[in-house]
Amino acid sequence: MINPVSRVVRYIRREGFRAFTVTALQRSASRLATAVPAERHKIRMLVRYDDALRVDWSRPAPWQENPRAQGTGPISTAWIMHPPGESSGGHQNIFRFIKYLEDAGHEATVYLYHSHEHGIDAKYLQALVRDSASYPTVRAKFSEYDPAKGVDPRHDAIFATGWETAYPVYLDPSDARRFYFVQDYEPAFYPVGSEHVFAENTYRFGFHGITAGPWLAGRLHDEYGMAADYFAFGADVRHYSYVNTERRKDVFFYARPVTTRRGFEIGVMALELIARERPDLTLHLAGWDVSSYDLPFSYVNHEVMKVTELNELYNRCGAALVLSLTNLSLLPLELLAAGVIPVVNDAPNNTLVSNNPFIEYSEPTPHALARRVLDVLDREDQAEHARAASASTASANWDVSGQQFVSIVERELRG
Repeated sequence: MINPVSRVVRYIRREGFRAFTVTALQRSASRLATAVPAERHKIRMLVRYDDALRVDWSRPAPWQENPRAQGTGPISTAWIMHPPGESSGGHQNIFRFIKYLEDAGHEATVYLYHSHEHGIDAKYLQALVRDSASYPTVRAKFSEYDPAKGVDPRHDAIFATGWETAYPVYLDPSDARRFYFVQDYEPAFYPVGSEHVFAENTYRFGFHGITAGPWLAGRLHDEYGMAADYFAFGADVRHYSYVNTERRKDVFFYARPVTTRRGFEIGVMALELIARERPDLTLHLAGWDVSSYDLPFSYVNHEVMKVTELNELYNRCGAALVLSLTNLSLLPLELLAAGVIPVVNDAPNNTLVSNNPFIEYSEPTPHALARRVLDVLDREDQAEHARAASASTASANWDVSGQQFVSIVERELRG
């Protein structure tokens, strides 16, 4: 048996403080709903209470009235983010684009922020990112964000990287230009309530958004009047490639019960139907340890895997079930690169992000999803189709996205 404290430490190290805090707050809210009235509880959110209280976005902030102008030469950027884990997906993408800025001759500094009372060990986290195969090698220095000091006044731009970090970015005394690196529609992470509203309000702060894919940019502009550009999705062909050229029978499911937008329950129902129809198939679940769930079929529980381990598993699978109820997951293109055909729920948040013809879109019902997965596996030309799917990702590498990102930042700062 794993000691509960050890389990928490493993969780934080792997997923980062942000994922741990969100999960802990959700469980705490559930417990408080049944707590006795005499108990006193401190209000806890992903954002610091005082930061949420201080922001008044209905009036122009000083940095909006006198924005810094940046001429030629290297651009100095500050990135305020929640402490990363050794394999947290959102952080992987952030550091990917920090590296593109650095490779273009610009500079970056990481400022770590969270709502806990304890401090942040920036040196440890810098070493964790440096030593993890999930992250690119960056030159950026890490430090804990101190609201009393703010970022270094020499920075030309400050990036918010999640809704909670938009509050210290807004309040920072620097005259640096404000950017918002938006990877998903974060109000949807919460039931309608305070945190939903606090997350939604950040799109009204006056930052310049740079989003993952066009669906987010369009939504933020149309619903909130936010200036937003986007970069295209890519696949890291260094880690994912087509190796197994034989016919494949296995099925992959991106199982994240702790991330509600990944539609875990819908996916489980689809897999149950698949298992009933084809008990000979092997079902692989990865993304989380699901051993504590009573699932109605046999499966292989891969838990959370390292980036370097995924290609071998992907190359055993002919089809994958990847659900996303907000912005498109990064997995479909990665799976395609390995010759796996992803079945994804049909919705604008997915179809507007990638037009790759090898992604199979399906109505988000267990029966429709199950039928589509089996249709993919039963194709007579499955192996040839897989090879063509892998080839279709050759031009969808992250370097194109990185060039788009750097061009947007340079344009906005230099005019």
